[in-house]
Amino acid sequence: MARNSIGLIELGSIAAGYEVTDAMLKTADVDLVLARSICSGKFMVMVRGDVAAVQASVDAGSRAGSFSVIDTFVIPNVHEDVFPAISGSSKVETLEALGILESFSVASLIEGADAAAKSANVKLIEVRLAMALGGKAFVTLTGNVAAVRSAVESGAQVIAKKGLLVNKVVIPQPRKELLSEMI
Repeated sequence: MARNSIGLIELGSIAAGYEVTDAMLKTADVDLVLARSICSGKFMVMVRGDVAAVQASVDAGSRAGSFSVIDTFVIPNVHEDVFPAISGSSKVETLEALGILESFSVASLIEGADAAAKSANVKLIEVRLAMALGGKAFVTLTGNVAAVRSAVESGAQVIAKKGLLVNKVVIPQPRKELLSEMI
C-alpha cells in the first residue's frame, strides 16, 4: 500500500499531545513524522501511511485529545513538495514570483500548502510551522506570476474555510535579496 497520506492533530495541551501521539500510534500502522510542542503552548502530531490507516489514527487521536483538539486533517496523496518544504530541504535558485500564505494554525496551513501545490505549476519553498511565530504558520512558494496567483488563491480558500487565514501575498519579480533572507 502507498504511504503517501498524512494526518495531523494540533492541540492546545502539551500533556494531551503525548497522550494523543500514543493513541494514534497504537491504533494503526502509521509512521510518526513529528510530535512536538510548538509556540503558544500548543502541540502537534503528524503521521504518515496509507489513507485508511492515517484516517483511523487521526480519529483515535481526536477522541483521545477531546477538548484539547484545535484542528485536524487527513490529506490523501499529499503533494510531493510538502515534505521537503516542511523539512526545509527544498532547493530554489531563483524567484520568478513569490507567494506567501499565512495561517493561525499549522493544520490549516499544511492543507492550504497542499492545495496550492496541487492547483498550479509552482514550487513550495518552505512550510514554517509555529516555532517563533506565536503559533502561526506560513508557506512560501514560487513560479510564474499567473501560477503563483492561482496557487495562492487556491490555498487561501482552503485556509479561509476554517476562518484561519491571516494573509496572502503575491510579489511579482521579487528582489533577489528576499531569497537569501528566506534560506
